Amino acid sequence: MSDSRRPAEQKPPRMAALARLPLFFALEGKRAVVAGGGPGFVWKVELLSAAGAKVDVYAADIDDELAELALDPPRGAVTIHRREWLDDDLPGAAIAIGGFDDDSAAGTFAAAAHARGVPVNVIDKPAFCDFAFGSIVNRSPLVIGISTDGAAPVFAQAIRAKLEAFLPQGFALWAQAASRWRSALKASGLSFAGRRKVWQIFTAHAVSHPNDEPQDADLDRFIAEVRGYGAQVESGSVVLVGAGPGDPELLTLRAVRALQSADVILFDDLVSNEVLEFARREARKILVGKTGHGPACKQDEINTLMISLAKQGRRVVRLKGGDPLIFARADEEIAACRGAGISIDIVPGITAAQGAASRLAVPLTGRGNARRVQFVTGHARNGELPGDIDWRSIADAGVTTAVYMPVKTLPKFVENALAAGISPEMPAVAVVNATRPGELVIRGTVATLPALVATRTVSGPTLVLIGDGFGETAAEMRKGRPATAG
Repeated sequence: MSDSRRPAEQKPPRMAALARLPLFFALEGKRAVVAGGGPGFVWKVELLSAAGAKVDVYAADIDDELAELALDPPRGAVTIHRREWLDDDLPGAAIAIGGFDDDSAAGTFAAAAHARGVPVNVIDKPAFCDFAFGSIVNRSPLVIGISTDGAAPVFAQAIRAKLEAFLPQGFALWAQAASRWRSALKASGLSFAGRRKVWQIFTAHAVSHPNDEPQDADLDRFIAEVRGYGAQVESGSVVLVGAGPGDPELLTLRAVRALQSADVILFDDLVSNEVLEFARREARKILVGKTGHGPACKQDEINTLMISLAKQGRRVVRLKGGDPLIFARADEEIAACRGAGISIDIVPGITAAQGAASRLAVPLTGRGNARRVQFVTGHARNGELPGDIDWRSIADAGVTTAVYMPVKTLPKFVENALAAGISPEMPAVAVVNATRPGELVIRGTVATLPALVATRTVSGPTLVLIGDGFGETAAEMRKGRPATAG
C-alpha cells in the first residue's frame, strides 16, 4: 500500500526577470511634450493624442503629415509650436518624447525632463529612455502592448500580427460594454460572488459571440441567469479539468479559461509546471498528488478539501493529468460534489494514449488492423494487477490496447495475455513521459517488452500500447527513417 501524504500548498515561483515593466499611462486630459523630429515622430504624436493627451509639439520644421494630424487629431488636441523646445516647456508635463539625431541633443532633453520629474522617451535611443513604446494591439479599452526591449522590433511586429488575427475586432465593443455596465452591475444588488459570476458569463458570451454588438438586454439576461442560481452562487463551484499528458500546447482553450478564472487549483503530480503557468497568478495551488506506488493523498481528504473550499465561495479547479474521466477517480469526486450540493463541471483533456499515439504517428483505430480501442488499468487499488480484466479481449488481434500505470504489473499482465492467446509477436510499445521533453519510447513485442522495460530506468508516467500498428516496420514506413529504439 502507498504511504499517506497530506495536501501541500505550492507557493508560486518568483516572477522571472523582466526587461521592462509593462505599464499603461493614463493620459486623458494631461499635457504631453513632444520635441524634435525624425522618423517615428508623427506616429508618437498620434499615439499620445489617441490616448487622450493634450499634445504640445515643439519643432522648427513641420511637415504636411504633422500639420494634417494637428487639424484632425484622433482624440486629444495637438498644438504645434514652430520653434525649438525650451526648459520652460517641460514643467507640468505628464510625459515627454524627443526625436533627436545626436546623443548630445538627446541627453540634454532627457536631463531637462528628469530635472522636472517628467518621464522621458527619446526615439530609437534606449540609453535616454525611462520607458519604451511597444507594438500595440488596439481593441480599446482592451489594449495589448508587446515589447522585446528593443532587441527585435520586427519580432514584436510579427507577434502583433498574430494577435491581430487572433483577436476579433468586436472585442473592442465588448470591452466598451464592460466599462459601461460596471456601475449598473454594482447597483444590481448582487453579492460580490454574484457579480463575479456575471462577469464569467459575460466573458464566455463575448468570446463565443465576438462580432455581436452588445445590448443592454444582454446584461439584463446575464444578471437574471445569476439570480436563477440562487444560493448556489455563494457556495462556489468545482471544475474537473484535464491537463493532458504533459505538453502544455495540448491544453484545450476551455481548460485555459478555467485555470485563468480559478481561485484555488488542486493538482496532481502528473501536472507539469508548464501547464500550471497558464493559471491565474493569484490562485492558490495545492498539490494533492498520487504517485504510482509512492506517497499519495487519500481520496477522502481530497474530496473534503475540494468541497470545503467550494463552500467558502471559491472557484475550485481540480486539475488532473490526461483526461479526468479516464482512470482519474472522477466518479468519486463527482459524487462527493453532488452529495454536498456543489456545482460541478468537467473539462475533458487529451488522455495519455492519444498523446502517445500522436507522437508515434499511429492511429489508435484503423480499417483492417484495429477495429476498436480499449483502455485498461495496470493496477488495482491494492497496487496489484486487477482481477477482473477480460483477457480474451486483450488477446483479440483486431484491438488496440492501452495499458495505464503498468510498470510494476507488466510481467504478470503479459503472462496472462499470452495464456489467453495473444500472439507473442504482437507489437508493443512502452512510452514514458509521453509528449514531455524527457519522453522515452521502448519498442518490442508483447513477449519481449517486460524485459526491455526492466533494463531501462523508467521514471515518470508510463503507458503501454499494444497493436499491429506499433511494429518497427510500420513505424519506419510512417517516419521514412528508423524507428526510435528507446
